[in-house]
Amino acid sequence: MCCFSGKVRAVTNTRIFARAMDDGTQFIAYAMNLDTPLDVAMILPIPVKADTQEDQLKFVNFEKYPMLFDDLAKGFPAPAGGRALSKGPTPESMLKVQSVGSFDASFVPSPKDFSRLDARFRLPDGAWEKLPQYRDFGFAVFKLKQGNHSVHPLAFQFPSRHPERLFFPTVHIHDGEVHEKEKFDHSLYFQTKQTGLRALAGCDESDYAAAAFVKCGATHGMVDAGLHVRRIQLNGELKNEDKILSFS
Repeated sequence: MCCFSGKVRAVTNTRIFARAMDDGTQFIAYAMNLDTPLDVAMILPIPVKADTQEDQLKFVNFEKYPMLFDDLAKGFPAPAGGRALSKGPTPESMLKVQSVGSFDASFVPSPKDFSRLDARFRLPDGAWEKLPQYRDFGFAVFKLKQGNHSVHPLAFQFPSRHPERLFFPTVHIHDGEVHEKEKFDHSLYFQTKQTGLRALAGCDESDYAAAAFVKCGATHGMVDAGLHVRRIQLNGELKNEDKILSFS
């Protein structure tokens, strides 16, 4: 789950992939099962580099590879017997809306820029005041259709403020309310050239490099065919916060 502009009935089976690139950017791909009575926006806060401009976040279309996370999961076969746990007075222009596969998407450079987004797809007034940690963040916004369906991977690449870290947007906000704890049903996948992270991050590692189970050529450079994939699972009631992995 994440931040939604309106009420949703259910969000389950959230899967996120993250990878830091050598040029200081980070990839994020996000998928889930969503049940919503109305069209709704999913809002992902991200730690963008200071002064990141509207055109510096690159959305990536995964409409032709909707099974990305199914393939990533193949690197972690469940053990026998069950599933593994683990601004000024002059009006500003509206934000650009891009078509990304089956969805429309926008990049909001800062909290104040939400005024430039369609009112239907903003959080209630005052919501960001309850989350001061996002005062200098940018936001990837995806406009999702009503209904009960599986959302194909929503992906983007952004200039990261902290290239030595991997950031997973996992904070939950529902109807503008922020709770200390929330119920999690998340699988977090990532790749890194750093070694020795199995114990540090409390994560699983695939037995083989990604090329053995992922169509890496269809990931727009996001998944490195020669690297293993790691996974962290977040299940149950947990502290409502983003997951950050530091490699420094």
